[in-house]
Amino acid sequence: MLQSLSADGVTQVPWSSQGYYLPERPSFTFDPYFHAGAYYVQEASSMFLEQVVRATVDLTQPLKVLDLCASPGGKSTLLQSLISRDSLLVANEVIKARAGLLADNLTKWGAANVVVSNNDPRDFSRLPGYFDLTVVDAPCSGSGLFRRDPELVEEWSPENVTLCSQRQQRILADVLPAVKEGGVVIYSTCSFSEEEDEAILDWLADHFELENIPVPLDAGWNIVTTATHKRNCTGYRFYPDQLKGEGFFIAAFRKRSGETPRKPKQHKSMALTPRQQEVITPWINIPADYQYFMHQEEVLILPPLLAAEIPLLRQQLYIRKAGVKAGHPSAKELIPDHQLAASILVSDELPSVSLDLRQALQYLRKEDPVVSTRVRGWALIKYEGMNLGWAKILPNRMNNYYPKELRILKEITGL
Repeated sequence: MLQSLSADGVTQVPWSSQGYYLPERPSFTFDPYFHAGAYYVQEASSMFLEQVVRATVDLTQPLKVLDLCASPGGKSTLLQSLISRDSLLVANEVIKARAGLLADNLTKWGAANVVVSNNDPRDFSRLPGYFDLTVVDAPCSGSGLFRRDPELVEEWSPENVTLCSQRQQRILADVLPAVKEGGVVIYSTCSFSEEEDEAILDWLADHFELENIPVPLDAGWNIVTTATHKRNCTGYRFYPDQLKGEGFFIAAFRKRSGETPRKPKQHKSMALTPRQQEVITPWINIPADYQYFMHQEEVLILPPLLAAEIPLLRQQLYIRKAGVKAGHPSAKELIPDHQLAASILVSDELPSVSLDLRQALQYLRKEDPVVSTRVRGWALIKYEGMNLGWAKILPNRMNNYYPKELRILKEITGL
């Protein structure tokens, strides 16, 4: 994939600092870099979220950020890449199966300052005045994706637009109490319907103490600025015939008032014993930067802000993933978890085995590639410097610890 970025025809997405158009779609399934979390495949128009975030919040400050409708994780990975290490991202998905996919994609991304939750939007009202920034990429009728997915045309109807508009209002009304005074709400859809876009902005301005925030544009981007009929709120429309991207709509508001945040009830966390701490420390880069807790016989690694906030979040939300799971500390060693291998926390000093492309794909299929190495015991499996996962190297074989649920199922051909 990195070689692809230097190929002919690659151009940068103009409103994104790290987004690129490829001249053709490669096979991401057979790219070890994709499985290692080196990049995320995302629609170009939605990358404009970066510009809206930069225009509305101070990214140098610690922020509490909510991505409310987050699966599969494109906007969450973008948000996590923008916020500071001292910030916290809660990525939420209401559908259980999609929350699992979201957790897997954020595990690949490797950051520790992320929580994945599986909650209905109304549950966040139990966190009054909590978030500095909330992104609501709302479920919609999908008319902006007709070019990419013509089958959606058959599913579209005026009745569905009405239902989506009502659902969008419920979602926004449910989550707004969780936004702090002065906090920012970013609303987006992949719909062209005014009922789901401009009409929602007027509804927000009518019913809540929100101030619409304009976002600076470059005229060369060909993004269309739109104003609502009633309250003159500004939104931004992306039309596929005018730019390189799918149909998209986005707008931002600042909340003028809010409730006082609740303080969490204090409870004693399961701290590591000195022996457990001794076992875990060699596996971590800069271990003093993090806090460590036992949870269901596994070690969780949390940055300081998340460690301070996790009691409250656990009281009010169903948490699917928090921080980085390091693994299970036995009496003699740590049995490492895949989350640690995929994270930016894992030590650079650990034993490792580098694989070529065919071997890496065999590993990702959960097969045991034949390798020649003097390494024994636990090892990071790497492809061109990127971590893929764990293996235990024995004198006569390799035990592959890549998670079964993540393995490549397609047959490898042409190598």
